[in-house]
Amino acid sequence: MTLEPVHIKEMHDLVSRIDSCLKKEDPESDDNDSVSDILGLLKELRYDGKIILKAIGKVKRGRASIERMTGSKDPFNICYACDSGSTTAKTFDNGLYVDFCHCAMTSTPTNLDTHNMRTIVAATYTASQKVAISTIPGWEYFDSGAGRKKIIRIQPGTLNKKVNDMLHDIALYLCESEHILWMRERMEDGSFFIMDGPIYPKRLMYWMVVPSEDIQVRTDPHCTKIMQNYIDIMDHHMEKRRPLVGFVKNPEDMQVMQALKKQEKELDLPWLLDAQFFKNALSPERAGMRGSDARKYIMYTNWFMQPNQFYEKMLNATSPLVRDKLNHKFPAEDYALAFFMVLVPSMNTIFKIESPYGLVKDEEMRNLITRKVLYDIALNGIPRTLAKADSLAKIQISEKRLIIDRFRNSRIDTTYNDIRWGKTDER
Repeated sequence: MTLEPVHIKEMHDLVSRIDSCLKKEDPESDDNDSVSDILGLLKELRYDGKIILKAIGKVKRGRASIERMTGSKDPFNICYACDSGSTTAKTFDNGLYVDFCHCAMTSTPTNLDTHNMRTIVAATYTASQKVAISTIPGWEYFDSGAGRKKIIRIQPGTLNKKVNDMLHDIALYLCESEHILWMRERMEDGSFFIMDGPIYPKRLMYWMVVPSEDIQVRTDPHCTKIMQNYIDIMDHHMEKRRPLVGFVKNPEDMQVMQALKKQEKELDLPWLLDAQFFKNALSPERAGMRGSDARKYIMYTNWFMQPNQFYEKMLNATSPLVRDKLNHKFPAEDYALAFFMVLVPSMNTIFKIESPYGLVKDEEMRNLITRKVLYDIALNGIPRTLAKADSLAKIQISEKRLIIDRFRNSRIDTTYNDIRWGKTDER
């Protein structure tokens, strides 16, 4: 049964009551000043004696004219982007979990040889020691060497909780990191590289440094391989001085807001996510722009770095289990996460742009990366090369069904919600 007009009317009434609570009665309120004060705290945000966030250069809110950016020249002649598609982790009645991940790289201008190269990983898990899964230790090549594939198995007992999430992360990050390393020598000098999402596998990294009886990935060789892969990717780009960014379309980090609430207890902060705060701080209204004027610009922050995060801990003495197995070419600080935020008023969307500190600590490199990102956003919203990678790597719903339906000895573990809502997951 659908909602009747009377139901919609009453919901509208509830909306009005809630919305009126958030109306700013005083147009001259000090809200703008309070946001500026909070931004000032981000010059060096500390909590419990540790630096949580540190500005690289001056804390600022910048704006770039879309018209001027699109009329300028692309700072790079060649751009590459990498993305992957997944079936997402599937659960079967016999206790098998499996996730297929498919990774591709694109370039602008288009290079069909680059686009044709693919990496496929099937990650499997079952709690039973008796079940034998035929893994592929190396790579099997297909399509005249343009594609390669492998099956990996996470050992029984490694995952007792969050099995779908962790298996998906392992499949995704192993596939992506291996494909990037496979393709790195094909990327031309003087090019720009965009990773879809964060530059590091953050959730996996968290469980690599946190002891747990339920999620014991810190001893899993595939996870250690993933960590080493990402170090190797950063080493390659820092050594070659080749720009690399992670384009995070849906930033979900909370560290800055959590630290501010603990450190500045008198502040009544309404935001949970860091992105919510930055979206308000970069709002064009704060610069006196409204309506069509606001949509003519892109707003952005300065760069920040987040020291003492997972990678530095892994490369220092915090996690000896992992540290002894990882090799790196640069000081631990160079692997710290650095980022800046970009608000696109015409889309009402904020993006987080990440890069290793070892690249962006150089002002010239930092400015070059900033200009390239703003240029791409001004031109297409989402960088065109990244959008091409997303389209090339994505596994469609119909394709997911074709893959999973090939299982003859295993049957999908169906829940009532699968029957009620249907299979509409497009992740």
